[in-house]
Amino acid sequence: MSLGAKTRVAGVDTHGRELVGRTDIATVLAVAAALMVGAGDVAQQQSAQQVTDQPVGTVALFRRLLRDRRWWTGSLVAAGGFGFQAAALGFGSVVLVQALLVTSLLFALLISARVNHRRITGRQAVWALLLAAAVAVVVTVGDPQEGTPRGSLQTWTIVALVMGPALVGCVLGARLYPGPVAALLLGLMSGSLWGLFAVLTKGVVDQLDRGIPALLRTPELYVWVLLAIAATAWEQSAFRAGPLTASLPAVTVAEPVIGSVLGVTVLGETLRTNGIGLVALGISVAVMAAATVALARSQAASAPTADETPPFSTEKT
Repeated sequence: MSLGAKTRVAGVDTHGRELVGRTDIATVLAVAAALMVGAGDVAQQQSAQQVTDQPVGTVALFRRLLRDRRWWTGSLVAAGGFGFQAAALGFGSVVLVQALLVTSLLFALLISARVNHRRITGRQAVWALLLAAAVAVVVTVGDPQEGTPRGSLQTWTIVALVMGPALVGCVLGARLYPGPVAALLLGLMSGSLWGLFAVLTKGVVDQLDRGIPALLRTPELYVWVLLAIAATAWEQSAFRAGPLTASLPAVTVAEPVIGSVLGVTVLGETLRTNGIGLVALGISVAVMAAATVALARSQAASAPTADETPPFSTEKT
């Protein structure tokens, strides 16, 4: 059954009355994606930090990670999360799904505390509550509406002309300024690529509904695959380039910001709210950004060092 058919079956009864809204389905799927992405991130971060104690480049690091069982475990779990994300994008807007995916930090916080036998601090709990509240306001007050599933060639050309030099600048800057600055820049690059990946996912899912032949003729599919590989590689490099307190917040904030901006500018998505709602929305976005940075830094600061072995870890091959 196609995704579109599933949407119709899940959305209305035999009399045409709506049973479960598309937004409701997208919300459930996005939260499931956040849970799996959060769990996968914990394993991947630990692997990237512990796979070697030698400074290595992006390609060399990626080769080492491909031989690490723990990294593969995290990758498979995260891949399941991306599957749920893709399904969510089939029902809801990029803005909605990306906002909900920020809650992966909450799940990662809980999982990391459990795995590393560490308690969640009062400060972390406060930021977690603020993040959850801010996301709830964005989703309910902002009421993100879908646009078109695919952007025009002209619009994507403008995006490439703007983002291309900026991303190249991040790579060059990381080479010139090693350590925390490099980790920050590579994190921004990876997060930006993941945001772009989310927008392209919307188009890929739309074409999947039309059948495999139509999907294979879609240019976005091949860019989408390359983006997934590149974003993963640069993310692991960001984790290795410097402290996680620099790289993780950059990755976590850049992805929803870039994804949401592109969702509005490329796909024509909108927020359905009034003047007061816009004020509440602006405050909530600011709180969400601050809470995201705070929780990401907190999670990164509590990451295990190379001589610590989490209970669920496996031996490297």
